[in-house]
Order: sequence, then C-alpha cells, then structure tokens
Amino acid sequence: MTEKNANTKIRLMTLTGAMTALTVIFTAYIFHIPVGVNGGYVHFGDSIIYLSAVLLPTPYAMIVGALGGGIADLLTAPMWAVATVIIKMLIVLPFTSKSDALLTKRNIIAPIISFFISATGYYIAEKILFGSEVALLSALSGSLVQSGGSAIFFYIGAAAFQSAGIKRNILKFTS
Repeated sequence: MTEKNANTKIRLMTLTGAMTALTVIFTAYIFHIPVGVNGGYVHFGDSIIYLSAVLLPTPYAMIVGALGGGIADLLTAPMWAVATVIIKMLIVLPFTSKSDALLTKRNIIAPIISFFISATGYYIAEKILFGSEVALLSALSGSLVQSGGSAIFFYIGAAAFQSAGIKRNILKFTS
C-alpha cells in the first residue's frame, strides 16, 4: 500500500469514527425527544448520517449510519436496534459523495427519499414488534418530524462545509 493510499484510508477511518460518534450523540442525547408509547423517539442524528453520505464513500457512510444509529438505540431504545442498523444503512443510498460539491441536485432531493426509506422501514419494524394497526400513523409522523429536522440541519451543515471547502481542502481525497 502506498503512503498516499494509507493516508487516505486513515482519513476515511478517522472521519468515519468521528461521524459515528456524532451520530450517537445527536441521536441519543441532543434533541432526543421520546414519542408515543412504543419506545420510539425523534432526533436529528440523521443529519450527521446525511453529511457522512455526502463526505464519505458509500460503504463508510453506511457504517456511520449502522453503528451510530445502532449504538444510540442500544443506549436508549434497544428493541429498535436491529431495525435501525438496517434502516440507517439504507438511508445513505440516495446521496452521492462523488462530487466536490456537497449540495448537488441529487443531495438536495436525497433527504426526501431517505424519509420514505426510514418511514417504511420503521413501519415494518413497528408492525413486527408490536403488531399495531396504528403503526403507519406512528411511523409516518415520527419520521416526518425527524427527517424534516434532519434535512434542515443537513442543508445548513452541508452549505457551511461546502463554503468552507471541507471536502476539497481538508479531506483531500475523492470517493
């Protein structure tokens, strides 16, 4: 492995670890708002997952989503952990990290697609866990607040990172 490849790998792993930790913190502790009686909660940790999805290559962003969301659920609502690991890996797929620009047309639309992935995933999980006929309303309303807030934080963060040239100047690697 060349020095450049080793340096890139170290940067990717470091950023993946940092974004995973931020995801745990923003999911489990910052703006963590319990909703309903099923142990669910809304949070803005998805905004960190979205930022990871535009900064990191997809496999690394999927790790951020799975580990960050999964660890947060193990700390706060363990019954959701398995579903969360799967869902948080999937919500990065609509994004692209293949551009120096973070707010591409695709990445502006991606949080909306991620909302539908998340809402559908948690609806299925809630149906399996609780067999509730009101699962759709519960999953949809919680996901709407969570995804909407996370989208706003993502747009603000991505705009700030883009104007600061984070990806181009600091990360110095292409995905």
